[in-house]
Amino acid sequence: MPTLICNCNDTMPLDGAALSQANGAPLKVHRLLCRREIGDFTAALDGTDDVIVACTQERHLFAEVAAQAARGTDGRAVVAAPVRFVNIRETGGWSQGAKRDPKTANAKIAALLAVAALPEPEPVPVVDYRSEGAVLVMGPAERALPWAERLAALSLEVTVLLVPGTTPHSRVEAGVVSAARTYPIHSGTLQALTGWLGAFSATWETGAGRGNPIDLDLCTRCNACIEACPEHAIDFSYQIDMDRCRAHRDCVRACGAAAAIDFERPPATTEARFDLVFDLNDAPAFTMHQPPQGYLHAGADALCQQQQALALTQLVGEFEKPKFFRYKESLCAHGRNQTTGCTACIDICSTQAIRSQWHDGKGRIEVTPNLCMGCGACTTVCPSGAISYAYPGPEMLGTRLRTLLSAYRSAGGRDAVVLLHGEASGTPAILALSRAARAGQAQGVPPNVMPVPVFHPAAAGLELWLAALCWGAARVAVLLTGDEAPQYRTALIAQIDVARSLLAGLGYDGEAVSLVEAGDAASLDAGLAALRPALHALPPAPFGAVAAKREMLEFALDHLVRHAPVPADVVPLPAAAPIGAVAVDTAACTLCMACVGACPTQALRDNPERPVLGFLERSCVQCGLCEKTCPENAISLVPRLLAGEAARRTVTLNEAQPFHCVRCAKPFGTAQMVESMLVRLAGHPAFAGAAAERLKMCPDCRVIDMMERDPGAVSGATLR
Repeated sequence: MPTLICNCNDTMPLDGAALSQANGAPLKVHRLLCRREIGDFTAALDGTDDVIVACTQERHLFAEVAAQAARGTDGRAVVAAPVRFVNIRETGGWSQGAKRDPKTANAKIAALLAVAALPEPEPVPVVDYRSEGAVLVMGPAERALPWAERLAALSLEVTVLLVPGTTPHSRVEAGVVSAARTYPIHSGTLQALTGWLGAFSATWETGAGRGNPIDLDLCTRCNACIEACPEHAIDFSYQIDMDRCRAHRDCVRACGAAAAIDFERPPATTEARFDLVFDLNDAPAFTMHQPPQGYLHAGADALCQQQQALALTQLVGEFEKPKFFRYKESLCAHGRNQTTGCTACIDICSTQAIRSQWHDGKGRIEVTPNLCMGCGACTTVCPSGAISYAYPGPEMLGTRLRTLLSAYRSAGGRDAVVLLHGEASGTPAILALSRAARAGQAQGVPPNVMPVPVFHPAAAGLELWLAALCWGAARVAVLLTGDEAPQYRTALIAQIDVARSLLAGLGYDGEAVSLVEAGDAASLDAGLAALRPALHALPPAPFGAVAAKREMLEFALDHLVRHAPVPADVVPLPAAAPIGAVAVDTAACTLCMACVGACPTQALRDNPERPVLGFLERSCVQCGLCEKTCPENAISLVPRLLAGEAARRTVTLNEAQPFHCVRCAKPFGTAQMVESMLVRLAGHPAFAGAAAERLKMCPDCRVIDMMERDPGAVSGATLR
């Protein structure tokens, strides 16, 4: 694969010989590839293999040159190689550390080039949007009406929903509203707003106390009410300022036959669909951290209004985005037997795209792909791997991490630190820091710190962090810039606590997984400088990246346990851990096996031959369904790591001798269960007196006994 590198006018210490050796093919170090050496780029396009260009600043220039090459000199299309871009300047070469330690910096650059040469991930399904420009503009009249005029002039299909003004005694002057009725204007109280780009549904209420007394559909804008009102409570938005109104009702009389003004109008509800929503109210209609695409809230800020209106005009047409997630219902631990277990994904979703669904007593989750923004936090907190990230999948991200660390090590790099960061927020921060470092105003990204962009920093969790340590990382850090939803930070901290407890319990450096929180270049510089390698290095693990979350986690845990500096059989973990055991109070447990029926992973098991409750710890995801299902409250969760083969063996949590039917002597339960039924049903009329003996009988004998003692009790007449 042709690879073009450039030292950007001698501002990076690129070692052509070392990079050629790491690449496995000669690499020419260019000085001004984007200018006088552009011919080398066009020459590389003659082949069919992808061309890697180690420059992102001039991406558009190179893309335009490639497009021109594809058009051919005589206007006929020719085959030109696809082009990939990778940043080695801000992420590798522009730092004070690269000047001091060019060998390590070149090892990092070799690793970045190796990752860029990996095959592209498989395409994922897409989610479609269609917007025809029907926009609901809602807010106080002094804000909504001027913007409605501007948007209508841009050929958007405008509808206005007015609410009482937020500025005391504010007035809309003549000329703000068009003399011609070009779009509908409503007045009311918003009750519900749901949906997304191209599919919003808005519901509002009108009538006394809910909307303005003037019905804007009936109003002819004759201005008689404005002239008649002695308090000047009506302006040219044809809305009544109820704080000024003194109930003279002169306006009603002036309106006359038009009958547009009614202070006692009965309540009514209106529902309409829109493609876009432009919200100029002070408080947003959507309160989640990430509102749906197509909803733009600007409030009273004039600059924000301008920015959001510009964005609004770009949201007309057909759009698509990736479907960010994969869901396997069979692995989901959300609910069984009408009992809710794990709700981690529902609780953390910042777009409210995930909801609970029940069918025949079994709970599952349902994700609305049009609302999903791809943060991936749900996949990070999911203990079973039922919902997994797809853009790219964990197997692809894991392959990138393993390739990065392997290439870095092979090129002579040491003490690798992996820095996972979001593409939208982390990348600009790293670029800004590195440019400051180039100007001598910061230290920049240390040569052993390798930034790894992901769609969102919450999309990678415990299993990938631990796998990275097993593949050779001396430390894994996650960069947060403050743009993330608060619950994401909370979840990542909880996951990091689990990782640290696990590592420390096995004798490793617990600080090997950490957060870097930086909202500006200076704090990022300080945070990266503080990333010291962990104390204990691991030999590189042989396992590769896999799609299954639990399998990846098991591979990593086995490697960590095998090479633990301080071997331990059991490591206690925090409550957020996705692994652990269950403790059973044998004195309270009746072996009713309700927990076995509820367990979604078959970690809890029964024995068809005798009353035994078994447990396979490696399968337990700590979802809590067994704990919530147990009628005796006899089960509690024990988050922990059980090392070695012990976690793969089924153990007995409780067992008892079977209770034998007093009539036929067939075993059908346990003595403890029968005793519990006798106590609980002692006052039930169906089991009063001698009938209580039926509780000591197997199901078949109970029916026989009822027929012998009271045949009518089971007759059709009685059942009716």
